[in-house]
Amino acid sequence: MTAAQADLQIDRPTVADGAVLWRIARDSKVLDLNSSYSYLLWCRDFAATSAVARDERGEPIGFVSGYLRPDSPRTLLVWQVAVDASYRGRGLAAAMLDGLAARTAEEHAVDTVETTIAPGNTASERLFTAFAERHGALLEREVLFDAGQFPDGPHDPEVLYRIGPLTR
Repeated sequence: MTAAQADLQIDRPTVADGAVLWRIARDSKVLDLNSSYSYLLWCRDFAATSAVARDERGEPIGFVSGYLRPDSPRTLLVWQVAVDASYRGRGLAAAMLDGLAARTAEEHAVDTVETTIAPGNTASERLFTAFAERHGALLEREVLFDAGQFPDGPHDPEVLYRIGPLTR
């Protein structure tokens, strides 16, 4: 943890965090924004496989949402990673991701992390490539959903990043 992260706490989200997490996602201008309802449900039903970063006042300033893949329960699928604009550039996304991976490895025997990244999202590409390196894991990439599979208009393909097995 860096000095910039020293006053921050990373823990599980609660339903009370849902509205703020929706706003952080909306304000990112990068993420596909889900309904506010979905963030409330996420905080209720997937808190064990998600993380929220809080400032010194306990207010959410970033989050990682994830779930265990039903057909591969030792795989954590990271759905979204977002950090409030005023806290970016401090390594917070990496700290949340590392903390969540450690927690889910301990509680659910997770040994693989997956996520999807649209081509050109260099921040996410760097985040997950560095995560694989820090954890001594292989990184495999393949197109999971091509652009033509999205029914709601033009959408970039989503490339699956599979990272594992995690060794540290």
